[in-house]
Amino acid sequence: MNVFYEEEGTLKVGAVLADNNTSLQVEAPHGKRSKIKSANVLFRFEQPGITDFMASAHAAADEIDLDFLWECASREEFEYEALAREYYGHSPAPVEAAGVLTRLHGAPMYFYKRGRGRYKAAPDEALKAALASVERKKQQALARDAYVAQLTQARLPPEFAPMLDALLYKPDRNSIEWKALEEAAAECKLTPVRLIERCGGIPSTHDYHLNRFVFENLPRETVSDAPAPAADIEGLPLADALAFSIDDASTTEIDDAFSVTALPNGNVRFGIHIAAPALGVPAQSALDAIARERLSTVYFPGGKITMLPPTAIERYTLCAGTECPALSLYAEVTAADEVVATETRIERVRIEENLRHETLEPLFNESTLGRASIDHPFGAQLQRLLQWAVQLERARRGDTPEGEQRAEYNFRVQDDRVEITRRYRGTPIDKLVSELMIYVNSTWGRELAQSETAAIYRVQGGGKVRMSTVPSAHVGLGVEQYVWASSPLRRYIDLVNQRQIAALASGSRPPYKPGDETLLAVMREFESTYDVYSDFQRSMERYWCLRWLLQEDVTRVTATLMRENLVRFDELPLVARVPSVPALKSGTRVVLDISSIDLLEITFHAEFKSEVEVEQSSEPAASDAAEA
Repeated sequence: MNVFYEEEGTLKVGAVLADNNTSLQVEAPHGKRSKIKSANVLFRFEQPGITDFMASAHAAADEIDLDFLWECASREEFEYEALAREYYGHSPAPVEAAGVLTRLHGAPMYFYKRGRGRYKAAPDEALKAALASVERKKQQALARDAYVAQLTQARLPPEFAPMLDALLYKPDRNSIEWKALEEAAAECKLTPVRLIERCGGIPSTHDYHLNRFVFENLPRETVSDAPAPAADIEGLPLADALAFSIDDASTTEIDDAFSVTALPNGNVRFGIHIAAPALGVPAQSALDAIARERLSTVYFPGGKITMLPPTAIERYTLCAGTECPALSLYAEVTAADEVVATETRIERVRIEENLRHETLEPLFNESTLGRASIDHPFGAQLQRLLQWAVQLERARRGDTPEGEQRAEYNFRVQDDRVEITRRYRGTPIDKLVSELMIYVNSTWGRELAQSETAAIYRVQGGGKVRMSTVPSAHVGLGVEQYVWASSPLRRYIDLVNQRQIAALASGSRPPYKPGDETLLAVMREFESTYDVYSDFQRSMERYWCLRWLLQEDVTRVTATLMRENLVRFDELPLVARVPSVPALKSGTRVVLDISSIDLLEITFHAEFKSEVEVEQSSEPAASDAAEA
């Protein structure tokens, strides 16, 4: 006696050696003996023998048209033998029965198993869906093979173009494109990103880094719809002062301007005029949502991503030749630079001129200050403002000496070439602008604190600067309270604070109450986001430093040892760890050989060459930058 049975999901045949009712001892065609349960037996037979039985069963199964078998099957649950009889038109022989069982068992999409020898035909829609899935997987397998072939031949499949950012920055690891990329990269012994670069998918390393930042941090494009008009903008009073701004040539978000007006009593009225987007960008408006999502303008060499859409910037920037809505702080100052009165106004201000550092610096600098007058249309105003700024700094600092002024660097990118120039802070222009900004922010901070109006403050104590909704001193600046409120076109914190200051000035109800959860949330979001933006800016400055080294074919540089093997380049804002530097005293200047610059990874190799001769040590040190 022979049996055809199922064991662990596999159909088998065997000769019965012993029948113990609930179990059988069987011998397989290859001689292996085993014990099986009687319940697993599908049918018993005498002939044919079992030697070639499975081969014959498979051959019989292969001859069965699966679609026809499915059409013959009952839509209800059925026994395999009934279907075999229907299919063959007679009681099936053992090989025929085994063939039908093999076909049913191997086609789970067509037939659902319901028990030993029992099946149910798949519903028509379910079968169509299953077959479509199989066909889809087949086509995907073919596509994947085609992708791998193209990638290994350094050709980027056209289908990759629309999803290139996702593949580079946040791949779907279950997609056939990513699986093909991984397979091809392994075959080529490259990383997926390197393989995409090899295939021409990264034509610009600069755009690769910029697009990564945008993809990860700015998922939504800024809308360009016109902003809502400022509340009764034409009804705002027009200031009698004529104002001018001071910025570099690339600045489009002009937040601040100044005015100097002589008063009949011999005093001078200084005006600090801040752009007032808060008048037309109320909390929870569409534009406010955009500003809160961005939280700050993102700066990097050669470009920026503004917090507000261009149309909103154009509406509120303090552009020359226009009457702009502004939040103005006026200070009446005596000839001895004593402030006798201050006033905050919401008004329109006539902007006479946008002065630019590049053209102002040659006329207004340390060497020209000693002259009786400065050869500039606003020379007298600039001198008077600087005089007051110097007094403001003296009042803030007292006897505290000014800290060391480290070099900063300007990056100018044009036609894919970079120019890096050194710039020291503390120039007359810097002092004038920075002191007036500290004054306006500390004055408004004091007024907000005294009136118990909610605001977000900048606080410093114990050497650490942080945000707080509780007013407190900023020790580093030497002021009792300090808020960010002078850059509302560029920073969301400033825009929030400006709403509060404007409400205080107009006598209306402030939009935010003390303890408002919105302020706390904005503070948390801003601090984390601002760190990300700052890291990106440093990273791109590092990138352009490496571009400059390649551009100028510089392979040897001098640097100053900061500590251990950490060095700071003398002519670039670049810091690197150089393991080959021997044990030397901090401050030692060294010569380094530069090689293996990688713009995709923003890395390079620096090798210690020698110490700089003492008589050559005359170059000032550069400022800190990202570490290699």
